[in-house]
Amino acid sequence: MDLLKQLISLFNELEINFADIADIFVVTLVIYSFQVAVKRTRRSGMIFTGIVILGVVYLAARKFGLVLTVTLLQGFFAVILLALVVIFQEDLRYFFERVGLWWVERRLPSYKRKTGRLPRREVEIIARTLGDLARARIGALVIVRGKDTIARHLDGGEEVQGLISEPLLKSIFDPHSLGHDGAVVIDGHVIDRLGCHLPLSKNLEQLPRSGTRHAAALGLSERSDALCIVVSEERGTISIARRGNLSPVANSADMAGVLEAFYEEISPRQERQTWLAFFQKNYREKAVALGLAVALWVVVVFRAHVVQQTFDIPVGYSLLPGNMLVSRIDPPTVKVTLSGQRKAFDFMNPAKIKLTLELWDTQKGRHPVSITGNDLTYPTGLELQDIEPRGVVLEIVDKSGRPTDHAAETNGNPTTYE
Repeated sequence: MDLLKQLISLFNELEINFADIADIFVVTLVIYSFQVAVKRTRRSGMIFTGIVILGVVYLAARKFGLVLTVTLLQGFFAVILLALVVIFQEDLRYFFERVGLWWVERRLPSYKRKTGRLPRREVEIIARTLGDLARARIGALVIVRGKDTIARHLDGGEEVQGLISEPLLKSIFDPHSLGHDGAVVIDGHVIDRLGCHLPLSKNLEQLPRSGTRHAAALGLSERSDALCIVVSEERGTISIARRGNLSPVANSADMAGVLEAFYEEISPRQERQTWLAFFQKNYREKAVALGLAVALWVVVVFRAHVVQQTFDIPVGYSLLPGNMLVSRIDPPTVKVTLSGQRKAFDFMNPAKIKLTLELWDTQKGRHPVSITGNDLTYPTGLELQDIEPRGVVLEIVDKSGRPTDHAAETNGNPTTYE
């Protein structure tokens, strides 16, 4: 109960309501989905991390008044939306495809979804056939579609829609076949297309002494979650390309294990999952997404709330004529209440609030002076709400320091302010 009361008190202090919680949840979901999208490639993930770091540096620079740094980073963030579209165009396409695919497939019955598991028999057919092709040193490239759509990455090819079988696969990759040099796409429970050309990878570190098939497999794996299997006709080996990584497979048995693990990932068996398992999956991305969503809510929503703050401001004055000087100010400070968006106060320097009284025609003696908003200067974006007190008493003497007859100067009347 104490914890619940503390949470309710915190929400009241932060002015959080149900709409704000829903807002944070939706933004967290979007950021998390985008992180999963950029996680596919190391380059995009590093760029995303760099942008987040620059955002933290910008906020710190504003807090500590680093004018040059703030100015340079403001220019950067002015074009950040355009930069994000250019830098993450492939990841944004992937993100929107995943959202659209999720919506479409959710409305289909389970038997019509193409990401279903292959029976063990068909997995063994694929593994055994590729093992035979490797021993015969016949090149092959097989793409097993995952959850992502890959149609826009495929160039050319012929539609097959044939059942998975060893004779069909071997006839396709026969050196005299027209589809021998292209890729075969397995989508769901059928061989969908043959003779397809794929985008080539430029990752030379992953492609030492490898041919076009390996570059094509790695290229598609960098752009989707498909499992890309390559049989090298020069070396008679089998390699797997997945999520931008290329690795060898020892034999057909291992190949069958890789396929089973792949289908377990994209179409896991229906088992009851615990809340702990939900949080353990991609827990770093979830934590970062929640943190960024909360930070954005604080910056965009919470800091936009209109609040009031009161400052103790010393009473200043302009130059006095002749040999006059101010010997005493009562009170020496006044309380100035300003209102504005919370973010206007976050990086504001209170020293920029100044109270200056115009005394250029004031004579020596004891003078009550009223204070108005015209006597105050304060940062733009703020509004004056109150000044307390509305006036001060100044004692003005000449530079010789001779005392002044207060009663005579004020005609014996008490000091009052409008």
